[in-house]
Amino acid sequence: LELMRAGGRVLLCTTTHMFPVAGVPWDGSSRRLDAAPWKPGALHAPGCTCEACSGLVRGSICQAGILDPQTGKLSSPAEPLDQLAQRFDYVLAEADGSKRLPLKTHAAWEPVIPSGTANVVWIVGASGFGKPISEAVHRPELFCERCGCEPTDTATPERVAQVLNAEIQALKLSTVRVMLNQVDALSDPMMADRFEAALGRPVVATSLQE
Repeated sequence: LELMRAGGRVLLCTTTHMFPVAGVPWDGSSRRLDAAPWKPGALHAPGCTCEACSGLVRGSICQAGILDPQTGKLSSPAEPLDQLAQRFDYVLAEADGSKRLPLKTHAAWEPVIPSGTANVVWIVGASGFGKPISEAVHRPELFCERCGCEPTDTATPERVAQVLNAEIQALKLSTVRVMLNQVDALSDPMMADRFEAALGRPVVATSLQE
């Protein structure tokens, strides 16, 4: 929203699957962003004539994707992202999911980062710190393989940082930005400092609200 308010044309989408963002136009609707949650009604496909996708309006926001009526989720847009990007100032693509768990270990094919991506923001859920790995981590078996522990062990900030560093190096994402979300859920605020120290790079600590 800050990018939009600054006059940017913003597109939201995913390279995997995500629920539609409530209040954001998808089928050409011009509903106010502070109106009641918006419900999608038609496919957003090539040829859409909404003002945001036509690139006619500064300070606009739109989302693209194909809706699965069974899951209610959007998948990747029908139009290639590199083509969509030509009509927007900013394309924000969700490139991964964690099955609603705060932490995740990525498989070899993840995350699905589009070619030509300028910035990658890696979000870590602080609410997983201090919990058993089996309860807080998506793909706990991979997590344990990469830091030499058991699923019943605790997901300490140091272990999470170790796994994250290994993945960042494997993906060659030297300029990645790391965001530690849900810091308001930490029983010990020092866990955020421990995570940043173990990671060895700056971390943005925040508590994003829906």
